[in-house]
Amino acid sequence: MKRRDFLKQSALLSAASVTQFSFQSDSTCKTVLRGGKSFYNGQWQMLDVGIIATGKLKMGEVNSLSADEVVEVTGKIVSPGFIDILADNAANPERTYKIFEKYKVTDGVTTALQMHGGSAEIARYYAAFGRLPHRINYGVSTAVMRIRHATSSISERKKRVEQCLEEGALGVSHSIEYQPTPFAEVLEFAKLAKKYERPFFLHLRYSSREQELEGVEEAIRVARESGARVHINHLHSTGGTYHMAEALTKIRAARSQGQVITCCVYPYSYWATYLHSKRFDEGWKERYGLSYNDLQLVGTGERLTAQSFARYRELKKLVAVPEGTMPLADTIDLALKEDFCMIGSDGGIEYEPHGNSHPRGAGCFATAIRHALDIGMPLEKILEKITTMPRNLILPALKERGVLADGAWADLTVFDPLQIKARATVANPNQFSEGIHSVWVNGKLAADKGVLRAESGMGIRY
Repeated sequence: MKRRDFLKQSALLSAASVTQFSFQSDSTCKTVLRGGKSFYNGQWQMLDVGIIATGKLKMGEVNSLSADEVVEVTGKIVSPGFIDILADNAANPERTYKIFEKYKVTDGVTTALQMHGGSAEIARYYAAFGRLPHRINYGVSTAVMRIRHATSSISERKKRVEQCLEEGALGVSHSIEYQPTPFAEVLEFAKLAKKYERPFFLHLRYSSREQELEGVEEAIRVARESGARVHINHLHSTGGTYHMAEALTKIRAARSQGQVITCCVYPYSYWATYLHSKRFDEGWKERYGLSYNDLQLVGTGERLTAQSFARYRELKKLVAVPEGTMPLADTIDLALKEDFCMIGSDGGIEYEPHGNSHPRGAGCFATAIRHALDIGMPLEKILEKITTMPRNLILPALKERGVLADGAWADLTVFDPLQIKARATVANPNQFSEGIHSVWVNGKLAADKGVLRAESGMGIRY
């Protein structure tokens, strides 16, 4: 994308995401970012983006704010920090969270929420993690799968889900492909989400060509009968892999009838998951049209055989399917045109030096921006899908994040629109993204040109 073309782009954000502000010219800031451009009040502007001592923002016309420190960011974009609503660090978070957050912050993420899973003990989770230093803001949903695994009666399960919501869970999440659940029970969990006005995150029931649209229809029915805000996780890999246009048409029609349904995608043409999951139960080769040799061990790129498949399944390893399994033009690109579709990584790096994690765990957001610009999407539109749209989904918990406004938290990502791209690959996912100049979390410099700095993240909860 040529710089002159970028500078000409402008488009109005949705009314829900626009925050008004008044310029201040008489306030001293701790830090001012100067010389960059921000999309603000419906247009690209060169502004002073100030950070005051409390870690909050103060906006001003260029050269209007005084500061103890002025950071020149000429040629860069100053954006609200990226929000990952579908971050994944489920295996052993208290041991791996530092690695996980390291690769998120260097991809421009300032808030990583685990809304695809999360925790079944919300109070304990926030108490434990609240005692630890964090590079980014963090938060979790209610993990219904874990609750169901530990309990046998629906009444006890509902009680546990409600307790999690009382303790501040950001939503309710369930994965009915990985843990098949009767519709009536799924509906009860959605009704609890509605009762507490939290979103219901749903991994759909089917990922096969023959049945995936049935999963979309089920999600719509859940929204209609519960009244809950339903979010469909990674629609392109579960629900719209083979019939994305039809899936989007169904969601669009449901929204026109009053259902509140959103979805997310990650900008890759291939999915990855664990060999011990139900996706790889008997019949997987026919279901997906894949062979053993199509599967790659993430972290090494090794191609599998029947023998290594059995061995790695026992070890619960993660494998990736071939690039192009989900053709971008037929899946991601169609979904990104919709005003109800945002970006969510569904990933996280948990181990070093070699990570057995999809590259989206380290490069989702740089990849999203790069791909959007490459296909001609205005930069402000993809930024909306990684800042204000996820913010609006988790309101009011994220009210003061995901926007540039006086008094909002200074979660900021500064990047070069011409240089931004991911370096993470299937063979080596543990790589920082390029083009990310600096990341600020709650007013403190968290990453500076790939060098890790302050640990100033906060817990996000109700």
